[in-house]
Amino acid sequence: MAIDCLVLGAGQEVGKSCMVVSINGKRIMFDCGMHMGYTDSRRYPDFSLISKTGDFDNALTCVIVTHFHLDHIGALPYFTEVCGYKGPIYMTYPTKALAPLMLEDYRKNMDRRGEDEQFTSDHIAECMKKVIPVDLKQTVQVDKDLQIRAYYAGHVIGAAMFYAKVGDAAMVYTGDYNMTPDRHLGAAQIDRLQLDLLITESTYATTIRDSRYGREREFLKAVHNCVAAGGKVLIPTFALGRAQELCILLEDYWERMNLKVPIYFSAVRNFDRSLINAPGPCVLFATPGMIVGGFSLEVFMQWAPSENNLVTLPGYCVAGTIGHKLMSGKPTKIDLDKDTQINVRCQIHQLSFSPHTDAKGIMDLVKFLSPKHAILVHGEKPKMATLKERIQSELGIQCYCPANNETVTIPSTHYVKADASGTFIRSCLNPNFKFSTRSSTDKSYLDSNKSKAVSRLSVSDDRATEGILVVEKGKKAKVIHQDEILHMLGEKKHEIQFAYCIPMPMARTEDLSSTSHMLCGFDKSTLISRLSMILSDELSEGNILDLGEELQVESFRVSVCSSDNCPHRLSSSLQNGSESVFFCCNWSVADEKLAWKIISIMKNSTL
Repeated sequence: MAIDCLVLGAGQEVGKSCMVVSINGKRIMFDCGMHMGYTDSRRYPDFSLISKTGDFDNALTCVIVTHFHLDHIGALPYFTEVCGYKGPIYMTYPTKALAPLMLEDYRKNMDRRGEDEQFTSDHIAECMKKVIPVDLKQTVQVDKDLQIRAYYAGHVIGAAMFYAKVGDAAMVYTGDYNMTPDRHLGAAQIDRLQLDLLITESTYATTIRDSRYGREREFLKAVHNCVAAGGKVLIPTFALGRAQELCILLEDYWERMNLKVPIYFSAVRNFDRSLINAPGPCVLFATPGMIVGGFSLEVFMQWAPSENNLVTLPGYCVAGTIGHKLMSGKPTKIDLDKDTQINVRCQIHQLSFSPHTDAKGIMDLVKFLSPKHAILVHGEKPKMATLKERIQSELGIQCYCPANNETVTIPSTHYVKADASGTFIRSCLNPNFKFSTRSSTDKSYLDSNKSKAVSRLSVSDDRATEGILVVEKGKKAKVIHQDEILHMLGEKKHEIQFAYCIPMPMARTEDLSSTSHMLCGFDKSTLISRLSMILSDELSEGNILDLGEELQVESFRVSVCSSDNCPHRLSSSLQNGSESVFFCCNWSVADEKLAWKIISIMKNSTL
């Protein structure tokens, strides 16, 4: 079993998030976004990689959208109404309510820029009719095999991480998330899950953010200085998300400082556009974010030539947008197209009010979930490579950073349900005591200047047993005890035994020419008794049993050899002129290490 992940967007870049995951026969599309930096065919994912024939209903089990940002949902009306997908679409209730507003706002911006209309207002309405809204932590059975569950992601209202499980294979797709709370949203929350795969965003793969309060003070100071000098402040944001966060912040500051400078929000209905040319300072929230077009671009073109004005960029800007060009340096001129050039003399203020988690948050989530594999998307290639190395070296988790249109294949979990025999279960109930000693300080000595080290006995019961998994054709798998396997197969037990005849020198000087003569002076039980005393002094393991004419330690048995032609005696063992007694030893393979330790003691000892 394997999980195949086809990256259609956000592979080694930020934009048009779209991932198709095949898991145990089910095929799920996570997000269906557009790239804000392109106006050509690169704007949308290459849907032909899902189905060459365009039969998307049979090619996909369902579509899951994590939140309403355009780089995650912007291509959805095009995919459903133009490409023809009619299958189920899942998102949270807030995302379903707010997505049409974002999509309609973008569509109007396309009209103003003179771009070819990719979808209409009717397309947006029809697309939303296909959506099945879900609650957070609601387990949804998509079909008899696939179940999904949404978890709170922070980031923006309605954003969710999605858990998907098919059979024993399970994964989480995070979408965008934030691991730290802000003024209107909490931190992401998710259960501790057993996962084969985690697909996580990595927008800020190497960034560790400073205190939120420090960032807020810096933002307020820049805005206040500008309006106090009579300038105008442009804050390009999307209609939902950071705009609410910054509005709350400014409203509170305006009230505390008793400021009367007007704050405008262009996303409201019937906004009076003439206000942008009104005399005096003001603060304007204009959509869309990143200055990709629309009203924010219109205002920027008018306000940018004045050095009294300020453009503050509160979040991440995708490559190719005007916002990204402003963040990459302080340009004096920006070419909008071949016929239009914008003079940039205004102040540029970049501040991270991004709702994305930072590098610490990503590492914390990966460590918390501890998946078997991780895939990084929605980030910049060099920074993703750095984070990938951290995840692999610090957490020991295999990590991947695929590019767009690449497929990553990882193994998935498959559990086998098995019965257990009564003998195996009883063997599991047997105690398995382990004794150990540890040193500690006797507290009765602490009142004086002396302390005493005390050895304490620690007892643990680590119950473990070994069994054999048997899978017979047409029958359920079963775990049996190892002693049952021979009976089950109708076979007899065969055991390998080792044998060795070893001489031990005697502490006497009479010339005895044979073993039989040697045994005349000592009976076998006396020799065995002497050997038992030697082993008791030298051997630290095993229980030595004296059986009269034989010693036993575990499976190791030793007795006096009375044959001058013993087949287990090596010719090199014969010691001319020495007085020795030969002992025959035999043992099983399980006690081979113990046996050679006993033989070594015998070779270096004298009876």
